[in-house]
Amino acid sequence: MTEAQRALDALPHDPFGAFCRDYHATLEGTRGGPLAGLSFAAKDVFDIAGRPRGFGHPEWTSSHPPATETAEALRLLLDAGASLAGRTVSDEMCYSLTGDNVHYGAPINPRAPDRVTGGSSSGSAAVVAGGLVDFAIGTDCGGSVRVPSAYCGIFGMRPTHGRASLEGVHPFAGSFDCTGWMARDPELMTRVGRVLLRDEAPARPFRRLVIAEDGMARADADVRGGLEAGVSSLSAAVGEAAQVTLAPEGLESWFETFRVLQAGEIWAALGTWIATRQPRFGPGVAERFAAASRIGSADVAAATRRREEIRLRLDEAIGPDDVVCLPTTPRPAPPRGGAVEEVEVDFRNRAMALLCVAGLGGLPQVTVPAGTVGGAPIGLSVIARRGRDIDLLDLVGRAFLAVPAAGAAVR
Repeated sequence: MTEAQRALDALPHDPFGAFCRDYHATLEGTRGGPLAGLSFAAKDVFDIAGRPRGFGHPEWTSSHPPATETAEALRLLLDAGASLAGRTVSDEMCYSLTGDNVHYGAPINPRAPDRVTGGSSSGSAAVVAGGLVDFAIGTDCGGSVRVPSAYCGIFGMRPTHGRASLEGVHPFAGSFDCTGWMARDPELMTRVGRVLLRDEAPARPFRRLVIAEDGMARADADVRGGLEAGVSSLSAAVGEAAQVTLAPEGLESWFETFRVLQAGEIWAALGTWIATRQPRFGPGVAERFAAASRIGSADVAAATRRREEIRLRLDEAIGPDDVVCLPTTPRPAPPRGGAVEEVEVDFRNRAMALLCVAGLGGLPQVTVPAGTVGGAPIGLSVIARRGRDIDLLDLVGRAFLAVPAAGAAVR
């Protein structure tokens, strides 16, 4: 490595503990392009040619050779002119929503330092919320972009499943995995989205706002109150509004379908490596991997049939020109250092009943900073039919352009 590369790779100012220190890397973008002059960070799951592979766990890095190619999502952003400022901390193997990694630490939430950042794209959310980069990319399977974005008071997107490249990212749960992105303002969300989705088509308007009654009912009362202004902004931007129950049998039932499918796919992708290496996992993560190992083929087959029924229901409830709103999470971020049972089980399960909707449907979802409750950010989510990603980003830009960040960042 040359002295110039060593200087380039020097760790940036990081008061949040969000950048990877063991194998930090930077890459210069091209001189021109729609993202020229902007900086971004990437979750510790995207390959960089010639550099160690990360997956939120030191055993993964030590047991895999350096990457031979740079992940396609990174290449697209670099070719568009943005420069990579560094890799960011992730939850272990992406299998958590707290942002607390027993091996690499827990990034500080710049908007609520006494609360968790959320995961698994924890470091990416922290560096965006703290103003260290212009935007960041992560991956979202069960909520790993949406949750930390909501907890940190920024915009975050999970696109239509399969639309943004995952080349150069190890599979986790393939039928749910997505490359997502985060920023502090919606205009930049759209610019980044057009690059990652390779979509220059003009946006089309939505005709009806669908307020998910069962989704709203799952949120705490103060969160529902805090989301009212955001719902009003959406309603004004769309026009017609209606109340709809998405899951007549209950969102908890949908989450159970999601849980079985996700766990089965995760064990298929990682089970052999885990059984061979026997890595040490932290609380919550260890229990989820153990549970995943017990998912049988009959369980997966039954859940697969159930997912098809859920998708038909979503197509029925969400019309071609509809957009749906619901809370991103039912509560603000839990306090740092909370009991494992509360943070890794109660908070997670309550959130997943909301987050599973887009995952099961393969739908695009944007979380929007919607204010604070008890000094902590809350997020309002907007979901559309598959393929309407740019339309969704355009709507968010029109409805929430003037939304301020959720408080001053801790620097």
